[in-house]
Amino acid sequence: MRDFQKPGRSAVYATNGMCASSHPLASLTAISLLQAGGSAADAAIGAALVLGFCEPQMTGLGGDAFVLIKPAGREDVLALNGSGRAPAALSAEALRAAGHQSMPLYGVEAVTLPGAIAAFCRLHADHGRLALDQVLAPAIRAAEEGVPVAPRTAFDWQETGRLKGAARTHFLPWGRPPQVGEIFRAPGQAEVLRRIAREGARGFYEGEVAEDMLTSLRALGGCHSAEDFASVTAFYDTPVSAPYQGAELIEHPPNGQGVVALLMLNILSHFDLAAMDPFGSLRTHLEAEATKLAYDARNRMIADPDHTTRLAHMLAPETAAKLAALIDPKRALPAVAAATEAIHKDTVCLSVTDRDGMVVSLIYSTFHAFGTGLASEKFGISFQNRGAGFSLEAGHPNEAAGGKRPMHTIIPGILAQNGRVVMPFGVMGGAYQPAGHARLVSNLRDYGMDLQSAIDAPRSFCGPFSGTDSLRLERGYDQKTAAELADMGHTVTWSDEPLGGAQAIFCHESGIFEGGSDPRKDGCALGY
Repeated sequence: MRDFQKPGRSAVYATNGMCASSHPLASLTAISLLQAGGSAADAAIGAALVLGFCEPQMTGLGGDAFVLIKPAGREDVLALNGSGRAPAALSAEALRAAGHQSMPLYGVEAVTLPGAIAAFCRLHADHGRLALDQVLAPAIRAAEEGVPVAPRTAFDWQETGRLKGAARTHFLPWGRPPQVGEIFRAPGQAEVLRRIAREGARGFYEGEVAEDMLTSLRALGGCHSAEDFASVTAFYDTPVSAPYQGAELIEHPPNGQGVVALLMLNILSHFDLAAMDPFGSLRTHLEAEATKLAYDARNRMIADPDHTTRLAHMLAPETAAKLAALIDPKRALPAVAAATEAIHKDTVCLSVTDRDGMVVSLIYSTFHAFGTGLASEKFGISFQNRGAGFSLEAGHPNEAAGGKRPMHTIIPGILAQNGRVVMPFGVMGGAYQPAGHARLVSNLRDYGMDLQSAIDAPRSFCGPFSGTDSLRLERGYDQKTAAELADMGHTVTWSDEPLGGAQAIFCHESGIFEGGSDPRKDGCALGY
């Protein structure tokens, strides 16, 4: 139990349904849809679309989505892949010939087809109970009437230097980043949602909305086509999983990076973390080393599902054992890629539950803040920069090519125990997400923390993954731990922003839902 004399928040308890998200209006939307007779899938879709206007820097209609769903009355988990492909005309060879050594981060070349709307429409058709127009109504209202800008969103909105052309018109109507409490409206996107409500996915990928996106992209130099938009689909896949301390972590398969979280925990299982100080230097060091090793594997192997050939290798116990053996408990690894060469020889979240037992973990993103910083002229749909996840290395499984899906950072998660799904969760935060999943699960399983405490606890992250790795610490760590980590050879820095943002719901065997929401964001868990 937390100390009620110190700042903090209690977990939320309810019996009929619950949503944990990064904005109160999104959580409220989910609860309203559940109370209206909707399923957890309806509630997740409605809340996610509202988040696109509460946090437009994080997500939007031009983004992608991954979903893990446990249908009511069953314990198996389905993975729904709503990531878009590269336009058919994209060529890594042409990009290399133009002088690019890596994918442009924010150019039109990084704009992949938006997959989220296809995923939401598929999820609704298969698992929804309410009419689509009823599910979309709260988001339409939020876009048209506007949403007050919340504190964390205002903080993130400062990153507007990349906004160009139409994106500045639609996302900087004040001529500057907004202040807390100012109203953000997106009437163009409200009209887009009305068309989706009437016509389903066709209202987005064909007709005037698709034409607006296509014309805007072509004007920016893109190679996208009407056929690219019309061919966007979402598909189901088989989740990947691994045991950890008496539980099973279930992740979305590639092209998402969920397998990286599994590999991290498989590596860490070779150490007695429970005997260590949860915020001491040794646990933090071991986690940093596991992060470097697992992300090195990610960079080598994760790609489009049709091109990821070494998934079994990443999940194999012997792979984790060999990587764990490389870790020196007293010293940081200087050159991860070289050390692992022999071993690897031969890739916004919310959680919803309903009274019938359906569980949904959904993540929905445009990647970097405001994606590419580009948007469609008429409707103001921001274009994601997921194509930046491709490699330009010739022959790499994740090499950019027309029709391929890039390696994605977004990963929904589910925890199971004794054959029963017990917790849908996510830890947003770009590349941090697998490390965030591993840290949250370890906090729960190694240290027995309650859900909200496990979310609140200070975080660290070792990245980027190059010759200048740094170990970033949140301010919840103390100076002594930072000094000890530096003595181990880590380049220690204090993070200038919070690391990640978790949303989770624990489903107790008694039928009670326990919701936790990250104070690093503006949101909350709500139940009824």
